[in-house]
Amino acid sequence: MPENGASLTEPQLARLLDVGRALVSELDVESVLRQVLDTAQELTSATYAALGILDADKQELERFLHVGISEEMRREIGPLPRGRGVLGELIRNPAPLRLPDVTEHPRSYGFPPGHPPMKTFLGVPISIRGEAFGNLYLADKASGLDFDEADQELVLVLAEWAAIAIDNARLYESAQARRAELERAVRGLEATATIARAVGFETDLARVLELVVKRGRAVIEAGSVVVLLDVGGCLRAVAAAGERGDGVVGTELALDGTLAGSVLAGGAAELVADLNVRMGHGLEPIAGRARSALVVPLGFRGRGRGLLVALAGSDDPPFDADTEHLLTSFAASAAIAIATAQSVEAERRRHSIRASERERTRWARELHDETLQELGALKLLLETAERSGRAEMLERAVGTSVEQLDLSIRNLQGLITELRPAALDELGIEPALEALVKRVATTSGLEVNARVELAPVTAGGRLPSELESTIYRLVQEALTNAVKHSGADRADVEVAAAGDIVTVAVRDDGEGFEPGRTGEGFGLVGMHERVALVGGALEIDSAPGRGTTVSATLPAMTAGAGELGASDLRSVG
Repeated sequence: MPENGASLTEPQLARLLDVGRALVSELDVESVLRQVLDTAQELTSATYAALGILDADKQELERFLHVGISEEMRREIGPLPRGRGVLGELIRNPAPLRLPDVTEHPRSYGFPPGHPPMKTFLGVPISIRGEAFGNLYLADKASGLDFDEADQELVLVLAEWAAIAIDNARLYESAQARRAELERAVRGLEATATIARAVGFETDLARVLELVVKRGRAVIEAGSVVVLLDVGGCLRAVAAAGERGDGVVGTELALDGTLAGSVLAGGAAELVADLNVRMGHGLEPIAGRARSALVVPLGFRGRGRGLLVALAGSDDPPFDADTEHLLTSFAASAAIAIATAQSVEAERRRHSIRASERERTRWARELHDETLQELGALKLLLETAERSGRAEMLERAVGTSVEQLDLSIRNLQGLITELRPAALDELGIEPALEALVKRVATTSGLEVNARVELAPVTAGGRLPSELESTIYRLVQEALTNAVKHSGADRADVEVAAAGDIVTVAVRDDGEGFEPGRTGEGFGLVGMHERVALVGGALEIDSAPGRGTTVSATLPAMTAGAGELGASDLRSVG
């Protein structure tokens, strides 16, 4: 028995318990509101029932749900109530309100045109944790009687159940939203970790780009992913994976007045749900028949280096805010990897240029010290004989000159061979090293013993040209140093393969030196640079009186095995 004396029947109590169980187990707010309306109408036999939800300021109704009025009638009535008149009374005074005739209430404004007539009225507030949420309104019992205290008590209990159920549902939705937010954060971290694990210590630009497009496509399940890099005034497609993997690499896109240009300049990703509707996007050269696009900037240290463009066809999963978040996280790490690879590539080019300049300086000295001085001596000899006017002296000068020219020709041929031996290009590293060793032994008198065993790594093809050149130049420079600087009588050359490593060692029995005190000339510096360019390691072991050993370990990869070169930015995927 309620405190106000109203009594609820056992069927009503049982129904309230059933409703309570159903409501508190419901985790969708909209379903809870609809159940409350239907149950309130059922338990009180009301013809009309409505639920008004307050706005954030608790001053008027933000939403108004109703049952009992058809949709056609509602359209005739016009705008839904905002909480004025009798409905507003519960907003101002959140307490149960029961009226035998709603039209006689002092705040009644009457009903708008098309509104059905209503007489009896019952309204109760719904409060959650002491805060007003809304009001439940009932009108016109089907029996024609007034709402009584039992109806009011029943609806008050229902309102309490509703408050608990709405609060639970809102807490659940909040928890779900928080969970979704955490899941997005985790997926973003996973995307970042994915590219970090994939790239690792990789510094080859083409390989990094290949990994970026392949991993990026897998992370968001896109139809295609394309990397565009800023090449000064335009964006160039340098790598692609997926459906657009063929044919788009090398394509250039304009920056001015295009979607790509605005994203690169603004630094914010942009999602285009329908490329056919978006005018002037400028992605046509790479988009093909793609339906939608997600364009994300590749920014590093405050500068846009390019874009990551994901494309989706009609059969691909649509891009959404979650996809944008994932690809943006992925692009942040991808941009660092690309910028690092670009820096390493630029540094390699600088090393290569410096090494080339030192090589030119060396050969200029060789030509100056030998060939040019020999030609100068010949010129002086012939001029002196000519000025003497003596036939026998002129004849001797001509004979001497012919012999000297023959020697100079052989020296020039040797220099040309050292610059780029034909055997290295045409036959490979082993024949070229064999010819080098014979030539050094013949011209210098140095005893050279050589062992070259590269069959394990060259069985499927030759070594890359850059690696062969590095091996050849290491042996050549070490033997040249042994002849010119160490006074050696003997040198041993060993070039061998072990697994995926090629080892090179040249030992001589010369005077030796102290590298730390004597310093390194152009030859030793060039050795270090050449080895570094192919990712190897060089060691110089020498000391006065015990000769010198030059040893290097170089990574072996047979030509044509599938590695991408720094200049081979081709389509992948």
